[in-house]
Amino acid sequence: MPEATGTMPGTGTGRLVRRIAWQLRLVFLFAALAVLPYLLSYSQQEIAVLLVINVLLVSSYRLLTLTGEWSLGHVVIMGVGAYASALLAKRLGVPVPISLLLGGGIAAATAAVLSFPLFRMKGFYFLIGSFAAGEIIRLIWKRFTEPFGGPKGLKRIDAFPDIDIGFLSIDFYEPVNYYFLALIVVSASLFVLYRIERSRIGLTFHAIHWQDRLAESVGIDTFRYRTLAFVIASFFAGIAGGLYAHYVGAVNPTRFGVDQMVYVLVWAIVGGTATFHGPILGVVVLTVINEIVLRALGLDTARPLIYGAILILSVLYLPNGLESLVPRVRERVRRWRGRPIATGEGAG
Repeated sequence: MPEATGTMPGTGTGRLVRRIAWQLRLVFLFAALAVLPYLLSYSQQEIAVLLVINVLLVSSYRLLTLTGEWSLGHVVIMGVGAYASALLAKRLGVPVPISLLLGGGIAAATAAVLSFPLFRMKGFYFLIGSFAAGEIIRLIWKRFTEPFGGPKGLKRIDAFPDIDIGFLSIDFYEPVNYYFLALIVVSASLFVLYRIERSRIGLTFHAIHWQDRLAESVGIDTFRYRTLAFVIASFFAGIAGGLYAHYVGAVNPTRFGVDQMVYVLVWAIVGGTATFHGPILGVVVLTVINEIVLRALGLDTARPLIYGAILILSVLYLPNGLESLVPRVRERVRRWRGRPIATGEGAG
């Protein structure tokens, strides 16, 4: 009893310390993200904008994988959001902030429709089915010049409206300003995704992933929850697509092809999908390698080759992704520190 009484305050203090440490890490992270664009060149600032958008794309993809299903159509769903937001703003004059949300909603509605045939399949069959569904959507974009622009896609898409209220003037053509806009939207989206994963719904997603038959036996409608994960992930992929379309000003079917989907898979696998930050780590590290290291070495055209090599090495030597690197190092350090002590005790 005395031991139990003594551990309670310690446990509470430990939680408080961990919470403060976690909040401090967030403060330092956002401070670094706020300073980052001012340390980059103009072209690097543009890359930073696309990186922030890709963080949302790969994080939304991870939500879908929580149910155990891996899709090859997530980039096409991003394209649905991009096309929808662009068309709403360009043809109907919908304000860009509203068209951005509506684009996400249309991407989610598309996922809801696709879920009826796709979730009658599982595993490998779902993977192939999602690829086929994505290709059908891409072929529709290519086939119909009106309204999708055909193979050339849509150009001169409305940009995010500038803010000019006298003392404050923000031009979103500037990469730095769009970077902060995208950062705010993506941060809010990541917070929602994080809260969903930590909620009862997120726990159900995990349960379906690991024991879907057991989940069904206790009354969980696995079809409905898989559909829900697909719809939520697609909504945020659509938001990412809208951010991309209104920044670049043009979209075409090639931008949302299967080769781009492969990059999303590599980001997720190399980073790891066991934790919320795993895929984010993957996209950040691989983007830095691609845009800074490979360009400095003049090897940027060898990107697919090097990505493939990184993927193979990751699967062989780091199967749980980059997210497992720090825990593995900590464990080795702990063992290294423990070994001499154990030897000394044995000698004594």
